Amino acid sequence: MTCAGFIEQTPPADSPEIVGGTEERERRVFGQGDLVFVSTGSRQGVAAGQEFSVVRPRGQFSTKFTRKGGSLGVYTQEVGRVRVVRVREAVSVAEVVQSCDNLLFGDLLRPATRRAAPSARADRNLDAFAEPTGRQAGRIVLARDGREMVGPDDVVFVDLGAEDNVRVGDYLTVFRPENHAVLVKYGDEMANNARDDYQSDSKRGGKFSNQAQRVKDVDGSPGGETVKTPEVKRRRPNVPRKVVGELVITRVEGRTATAVVTRVLQEIHTGDHVEVQ
Repeated sequence: MTCAGFIEQTPPADSPEIVGGTEERERRVFGQGDLVFVSTGSRQGVAAGQEFSVVRPRGQFSTKFTRKGGSLGVYTQEVGRVRVVRVREAVSVAEVVQSCDNLLFGDLLRPATRRAAPSARADRNLDAFAEPTGRQAGRIVLARDGREMVGPDDVVFVDLGAEDNVRVGDYLTVFRPENHAVLVKYGDEMANNARDDYQSDSKRGGKFSNQAQRVKDVDGSPGGETVKTPEVKRRRPNVPRKVVGELVITRVEGRTATAVVTRVLQEIHTGDHVEVQ
């Protein structure tokens, strides 16, 4: 909940930053238990015991995985949390009480907020053939740490936000629509459908490939024309979509939301579709 990150539309104009540390002569990265110097003090109303979230903006984020035009906002990593232990007029000393990653010079501070985790569902089984709800739908546009495949408890970002009326605690079904393939190609069907040279010279086991599809004319030659996967798929009725997992929203921004993977049937990919349950 405190290390997930977010994609925000309007970052604050001015934020304090980490400007040093007690061990800065030996190293430039800081972690849990280290003392750092931050550029805010009593002049700005800071008091001992106050906590800040440490964030690292990475720039405007856009992606091909959304129908929303332009940037979705500034992708901002949450890298840790600090607690003020000594205060001077314009600078304070803070202890790193949580580190999600190395804290660096220039990382920014935001007032820390407590975010309650959505309650876990007791039923760990997921309906692989759940019908569409017809509610808000979008895509997974990014995963924390730049992952392209994620599983349970991983953090992802979806292109559904406050403008789409989603809320913290909403559950999303992750699915792949009909004909949405990741790796499947059909060019190998020409080899699979070959009709000759599959039998041995001595055993005469048969001349048919065990991967060949049926012939269109059962009264014709064994070497006749066969059906092809694309034409079968073109004429079939609507089939169930491929449900691969579930998310729960933990933070909502203007155009996006942060979510955590709760249940999976297989790995989830960046670009997979989501729908509010």
